[in-house]
Amino acid sequence: MEPARLTQFGAVELARAIQAGDVSAREVVDAHIERIEEVDEALNAVVIRRFEAARAEADAADSARRHGESLGPLHGVPVTIKDQFDVAGLPTVVGTPRLRGAVARSDGPVVGAWRRAGAIVLGKGNAPQLLGAVETDNDVFGRTNNPWDLERTPGGSSGGDAAIVAARGVPLALAADLGGSLRLPAAWCGLTTLVPTARRFPTAALPGSRLAIDSAGVVAVPGPFARSTADATAALRVMARDMVARPRGMHPPVPWAEPADVDVSRLRVAVIPEVAGWTPSPAVRRALDDAAETLRASGADVETWDDAPDLERFIHLGIALFTAAGNAPYRQALDGDPAHALLKGDLFMGGLPNAARAPLASLMRSLGQQRAARLVPWTLRTSAARLYELLGERIVLEEAFLEALDAGGFDAIVLPPAPHPAPRHRSTPEMVDANLGASAFNVLGMPSGVVPVTTVRAGEESDRAPSRDGAERAVRASEEGSAGLPVGVMVAARHWREDVVLAVMAAIEAASPPLTLVLAAGKEARPIAG
Repeated sequence: MEPARLTQFGAVELARAIQAGDVSAREVVDAHIERIEEVDEALNAVVIRRFEAARAEADAADSARRHGESLGPLHGVPVTIKDQFDVAGLPTVVGTPRLRGAVARSDGPVVGAWRRAGAIVLGKGNAPQLLGAVETDNDVFGRTNNPWDLERTPGGSSGGDAAIVAARGVPLALAADLGGSLRLPAAWCGLTTLVPTARRFPTAALPGSRLAIDSAGVVAVPGPFARSTADATAALRVMARDMVARPRGMHPPVPWAEPADVDVSRLRVAVIPEVAGWTPSPAVRRALDDAAETLRASGADVETWDDAPDLERFIHLGIALFTAAGNAPYRQALDGDPAHALLKGDLFMGGLPNAARAPLASLMRSLGQQRAARLVPWTLRTSAARLYELLGERIVLEEAFLEALDAGGFDAIVLPPAPHPAPRHRSTPEMVDANLGASAFNVLGMPSGVVPVTTVRAGEESDRAPSRDGAERAVRASEEGSAGLPVGVMVAARHWREDVVLAVMAAIEAASPPLTLVLAAGKEARPIAG
């Protein structure tokens, strides 16, 4: 089989073909290495590579099959790992110069699960410095570009892995999400992902910091990037079964429930049309409508949740918890390294005396920065007593949200992952809270995923009214020229019900046309050919 054709298949298809002897693991690995070398000069996605080691592991995988050894569900499947997780023999740099020589001695727990299942790691995907941005850029490896439009970001903090999966450099990647780091790149690169229930799986701390593990009760959760719900399900199944076999500390060994056993026609689904007062762009609204109609056609009871609890409260609470220590975890992890431009705004706010915040908010309002001004009171450095209050408030709000789900009889929620398609590079800091909607479910700890639905059509890029507000202007400017970019929807469900999320996503996926990575008319920078 021609190498170019092998890169069109998903992880499940490749694993079956390798196990059946229809193709060798070495052929599959070589084909994907060739694809990475073809596209990555433009993307800058796979920034730490282990190609020769991967080839040797592919040869060993083929030998194991020939000798009749037991093969895992991901046997021979090439993957990338976000540069947040330890991979034995590779550095974990997270975009910070001082960590370039910090070589891991062993695999992280979830990386180990994938490798025990037979996955072959080709390298590590780029991430912003200390995972601290919605874009992917740093001073060690540079900027990662979106394969749909090289002038736009694939998102962050898992942008490198999202970009290379979208460009068919690998069929599967492991990343993590603390406030949208899986779901935003998935939405902006036309991919499928799922962020499991908080603490279902262990993740990785930044060297010298607890930032990536626990931000005052909001935890980073590992999950996959894939090009189908079937592949995402296969990866999550591997993770869950490994966790049951090898339980770890605070991560309960909850058995995996199969999404195929969920009857979508018996579900009641809530639609939340907008989050935090952000009206979605026309294509995002159409994607929500299409997803709702698909679920209705599948027999589900779908209703707009008009009296849903205000998700903005969870967003603001997440900001308060994350910044309670004045961004000290960032400073601790930097340990004298210079901060990248995308991180400087957070560090400035973290170092600002609390007494200066009210005047700053007033100044922002006078300059038309209404949305930014609203966030300033939530960034206060917090006393221990106030932190306990915030943690208590999180529990109260979570219980109220679950009670509201019960009152409505809802099993799942469909909503926009972001109000717009992929933004242009360096534009997200100006968008303030536009891309924080996904973070509400990190605060809730509930599973949520993204599935692609459509692309932006010519003539529906934006109908956003002109505004003095800087964030509104930034989003409106980014929507211009977005024709051809992918658009997805987010699906959430109750704790431990990843099966419901995946079943709903699979139903939406089945009715959505497959996205083809092609040149959109009018783009100055060509995307990567699919």
